[in-house]
Amino acid sequence: MTVRTTRAARVWAARAARALAVAVARAGQRRQGDAGMTTAEYAIGTVAACGFGGILYKILTSPEVVQMLKDVFTRAFSQAF
Repeated sequence: MTVRTTRAARVWAARAARALAVAVARAGQRRQGDAGMTTAEYAIGTVAACGFGGILYKILTSPEVVQMLKDVFTRAFSQAF
């Protein structure tokens, strides 16, 4: 069975394909100009990394964690191989 298309349907399909091609081309052009991070993004990333480092430092230097690490190393080095 062959499908016959009307002239209007072919015109509509051609316009839709052309519009899609133009949209894809424009999207590609927009992405090319935004390849890297901006200064504000670097600043936010730096502040977040410093905050995470500060929290990690406070956790690892707390008396409970220091004692736990001492116990782990003491047991690990006291085992005979």
